Amino acid sequence: MSTDLPKSKLPAPPAPPRFEIKKLGHVVIRVSDLQRSTDFYVKILGLRVSDIYSEDLMPGGMVFLRFNADHHGVALVGGMQERARGRELHHFAFEVATLDEVFHVRNHLRAHGVPIVFEGRRRAGVQIAVEFTDPDGHNLEIYWGMDRIEMDQRVRPSDEWRGATSLEEAVANPVRGQQPILADPSLMRRRS
Repeated sequence: MSTDLPKSKLPAPPAPPRFEIKKLGHVVIRVSDLQRSTDFYVKILGLRVSDIYSEDLMPGGMVFLRFNADHHGVALVGGMQERARGRELHHFAFEVATLDEVFHVRNHLRAHGVPIVFEGRRRAGVQIAVEFTDPDGHNLEIYWGMDRIEMDQRVRPSDEWRGATSLEEAVANPVRGQQPILADPSLMRRRS
């Protein structure tokens, strides 16, 4: 599909399907060192292990991780021979409930030496986010404040996206309808 296709030319389903997808269910990624990656997702991101497959059930082994009541939201499959190239999976994202948590994420990642590749507000969706990599180079995002669009509503026009290249800039220059107010304003000044 051409990337310069106007929105008016995007396909629409011929009839509503007889089902409705509600959320991203889970992501499964290959990793080179199952223990190292499990440690990262548990110790750095706070996910919890639900189950483990040994080599006889899944070549390379497999660890199921959860971050809510679902059995798993992320699963890791061991045995990847090289670092992720970032072409197969662009990124996956975790939503947090408050803007303060996005600031806490940034500080937590910095304190643990995790490479941050972006912070602020991208564009479409206008979420305020921190993007970083796991030990195998998979891109992850933790965000707050993504636009919510009901089926009968229109998306925000692109001239309202207002990109920002830091969390502080995203807070200082809010988009229409988004209230980036910190419960703890001192987070704006901390650079841990």
